[in-house]
Amino acid sequence: MEENWNNIYSSTNLVEAEILKHVLLENNIDVVDINRQDSSYLMFGTIDLYIKNNNQKKALQLIEKHQNERNN
Repeated sequence: MEENWNNIYSSTNLVEAEILKHVLLENNIDVVDINRQDSSYLMFGTIDLYIKNNNQKKALQLIEKHQNERNN
């Protein structure tokens, strides 16, 4: 991964990671996902979302908003 990309989110839940990826993309934030889950045992490993450094504040706000809406 290039230097100007940071891990913004990690999860073992593939569906949640995909939803957050689409939330970020819909808000014009470039995002790359790396699935580090074991292909045989999905309980091992994470799905990591990476964004460029200059979008970190906005991305964190969107993730927090999404998680708050999901919990209500």
